[in-house]
Amino acid sequence: MKIIVLNCGSSSIKYQLFEMNTKEVLAKGVVEKIGLHGSFIKHERNDGDKLRLEGDILDHQTGIEYILGILISSKHGSLKSFDEIDAVGHRVVHGGEKFNTSVLITNEVIKEMEECIELAPLHNPPNLKGIEAMQALLPNVAQVGTFDTAFHQTMPDYAYMYALPYSLYKKYGIRRYGFHGSSHRYVSKRAGEILGVDFKDLKIITCHLGNGGSISAIMNGKSIDTSMGMTPLEGLIMGTRCGDMDLGALTYLMTREELDISTTNTLINKHSGLLGITGVSSDMREIVAAKNEGNERAKLGLEMFYYRIRKYIGAYAAVMGGVDAVIFTGGIGENDDEARAEISKGFEYLGLIFDPEKNKGVRGDEKIISADQSKVKLLIVPTNEELVIAEDTKEIIEKIRTK
Repeated sequence: MKIIVLNCGSSSIKYQLFEMNTKEVLAKGVVEKIGLHGSFIKHERNDGDKLRLEGDILDHQTGIEYILGILISSKHGSLKSFDEIDAVGHRVVHGGEKFNTSVLITNEVIKEMEECIELAPLHNPPNLKGIEAMQALLPNVAQVGTFDTAFHQTMPDYAYMYALPYSLYKKYGIRRYGFHGSSHRYVSKRAGEILGVDFKDLKIITCHLGNGGSISAIMNGKSIDTSMGMTPLEGLIMGTRCGDMDLGALTYLMTREELDISTTNTLINKHSGLLGITGVSSDMREIVAAKNEGNERAKLGLEMFYYRIRKYIGAYAAVMGGVDAVIFTGGIGENDDEARAEISKGFEYLGLIFDPEKNKGVRGDEKIISADQSKVKLLIVPTNEELVIAEDTKEIIEKIRTK
């Protein structure tokens, strides 16, 4: 079974073609700057063949036409014809309370996804554009949607509710939804496999750390709490997002600076976080370089970043009554040994003993980096959200075919 996985952003499309019998990625790539000057496609086949094309790509449908054309091309392709494509899996950012699992995309599902647009106005519209483009280009190929929020729908109400008037929750759906669900789900399950234990028998804290970041408490295979909220703004300090803060401070700032809603939203999402504190960058590598040169604001930003993560790990260990494993994933979690070392300090009281030698220099590899005698295991598990989407798509298509 061959499945294409699409992740459509506002001006980009990331894609992978899977052979699901072996879980092999036959080809992958990205379309960048859709609708902008300088559009291009980067494509790579599993045998190392690479292609870069530049040209006007005005919309998502045009971008997907290019992708499909490359996939069946005689020189750079991996398919002989479109008939080999069994299904398309889509990443969808926000499923609200409507979707707690991946689903076959129908007209009714699209209508319900459109009703979630107000919860993710920047993300869900391009996700829908990808679905609509595939409907036009491959009308006979089944499509499946996998939602970032779905994995966290197992949170209890006391964890996902905000202490606002209950009527506002009923009217607008204001609550914690959480994101990075496919990542948290994948790495927690994979950690169980590495440790030789069913992840449904473990208490796990997963740390997805990148330019955006979130932490989840996963107990018996289910998410019981997560740091992101109704939007991806809440929780950790991120590259450009402020994370947790006093809302009173925000309204005070809006009054004193005479900021409107749009400007405030841009401030807390695009100009805050590590970028706002350090004044250097949202990129950890550049911030670490600045710290090493004596930049005090860079040092402060990193200390704040590490501290917030440690605080969440401690809190989630408390709500689960202990922890069996802590996982690092995402761009920073998988590749930054200094960040992992700083975050892992001071957890001996939990039975977590960090091993600096095991941690040193590890980039993008699965590895246990806790000491052999550590009761709590500390792991690096590279995430694979695309594989989760492909596996969910395969499962749904196989159920349809056996009916």
